[in-house]
Amino acid sequence: MTATTPTPPGPPGSRAAAAGVVLASLMAAQFLMTLDTSVLNVSIATVAEDVGTTVTGVQTAITLYALVMAAFTITGGKLGTIWGRKRAFTIGLIVYCSGSAVTAVAPNLTVLILGWSVLEGLGAALILPAIVGLVAVNFDPVERRRAYGLVASASAIAIAVGPLVGGILTTYASWRYVFAGEVVLGGVIYLLARRMAESPVESGHRLDPVGTALSALGLTLVVYGILRSGSWGVVRPVPGAPAWFGLSPVLWLFLGGGVVLLAFAGWERRRLDQGGSALVDPELLRVAPLRSGLVAFFFQYLVQMGMFFAIPLYLSVALGLSAVATGVRLLPLSVALLVAAVGIPRLLPNASPRAVIRTGFLMLFGAIVVLIALLEVGSGPEIVTWPLLLGGLGAGALASQLGSVTVSSVAEARSAEVGGLENTAINLGSSVGTALAGAVLISALTASFLGGLSARTDVPATLSDRAAVELSAGVPFVSDDDVRMALEDADVPPAAADAIVETNADARITGLRAGLGVLGLCCLLALFFLRAIPVVPAGEGEGDADGDADAEGDGVGSEAAAGSGP
Repeated sequence: MTATTPTPPGPPGSRAAAAGVVLASLMAAQFLMTLDTSVLNVSIATVAEDVGTTVTGVQTAITLYALVMAAFTITGGKLGTIWGRKRAFTIGLIVYCSGSAVTAVAPNLTVLILGWSVLEGLGAALILPAIVGLVAVNFDPVERRRAYGLVASASAIAIAVGPLVGGILTTYASWRYVFAGEVVLGGVIYLLARRMAESPVESGHRLDPVGTALSALGLTLVVYGILRSGSWGVVRPVPGAPAWFGLSPVLWLFLGGGVVLLAFAGWERRRLDQGGSALVDPELLRVAPLRSGLVAFFFQYLVQMGMFFAIPLYLSVALGLSAVATGVRLLPLSVALLVAAVGIPRLLPNASPRAVIRTGFLMLFGAIVVLIALLEVGSGPEIVTWPLLLGGLGAGALASQLGSVTVSSVAEARSAEVGGLENTAINLGSSVGTALAGAVLISALTASFLGGLSARTDVPATLSDRAAVELSAGVPFVSDDDVRMALEDADVPPAAADAIVETNADARITGLRAGLGVLGLCCLLALFFLRAIPVVPAGEGEGDADGDADAEGDGVGSEAAAGSGP
């Protein structure tokens, strides 16, 4: 039977108002889920002091939050299918807000981890897949593109304004107000969520405990490996890092995670062959438009989060801007993203999703190229404005299409499962983007600094040799003032200190260019995986027919939905 979108009762005006409330609540929830990943990055030292721990302890809490959310997102999507997406959404919201309340009053690191990393991570794992499913349930195929674009833009806004909000509250009040505010916002979302239409609960679906454990373990190993790759190395351990059988633990984490995920896929096939309910149907990944959409999501967030890592480093460290000023400088990307996410579906409703997505990646590539060209020693913060505007338009173009492409490639009843896969791809892309940009940046910075230092005649050879030994694990990305202060403490002669500071400034730019350059290559690489993206928008022409056929058939989808054309 073909799945249909529920139509709220009442006149058109009231239905439009209800749809607006639903969209606002979903955007607010997406904003809330993303805020935690950026809001306290500027306040880590203050949080550590308040809860009696170290910076490493707070960074551990941040890492665990990402791990919990990534590990249980697929399970959260399945629970949305079992319970109903609205119910999963509201339960997740309660769990998340409970975690925020615990975090707001945390007296020590243990309680901070319980509230922030565990409860908020589990709540987000329920909410994020449910958002995808609720958009599919509450909006018709044509309106979904705009809805998905707006929801995605809420994420980018949260990432951009997070440092601004965190900096203001930490400076003038307390970081604890961030989490107290999340409880209040969560309560408002909970009240607004009553206007949402619920998805029908399908009988015969049960949670798979073994599949849940295997998927959680496999994703945890992979994501943790990605997060530790910058400090441990990928194959060869960096000096001072642990080594397992002579190799970096990261490589073993990747291999172990891959083996566990292969075992997970085999287990799921066995469950289906025996007539049971699987956590994820492996057949879903054989649907070409869905697979291409997930890969595009991965590359979008890889590039997006890589840029959000590199550009704030330039603004806050190289130029010395405050957290508030850095947040303000990042706003052009969010504004442009919001404009494109809303405007493209409205102004170009019949545009080819494949063409729009390709254009989006090319605009991101162009933004990176322009930024690399403008990066020079002595450049000011104004150089990021136009690249951020161009990059925001590119990210907005992707946001306006990808959510609709992935969900429309399968029957509506499976949208929560797709939501789990989609957010897994997003989490992996975000982790890889930050780790990759950081690793390449530090590697290029180290090579440039040590090479430049050895080539200078105004730096004693003994200093160059000492630096090569002590900084072999990686030159830290620090400001000129911090470098000069360290050199003064080490009683380095003023002339040599000036030369070292100058070399460090040049090396910082080289590192930033290298980190951004690899993100640009990822934009181009993404273009090779887009052939299965439909050329017809969801709800029109062949795409609509394919969707109906899928709903009446096996519910998985059809590769015919990829459309035709270049």
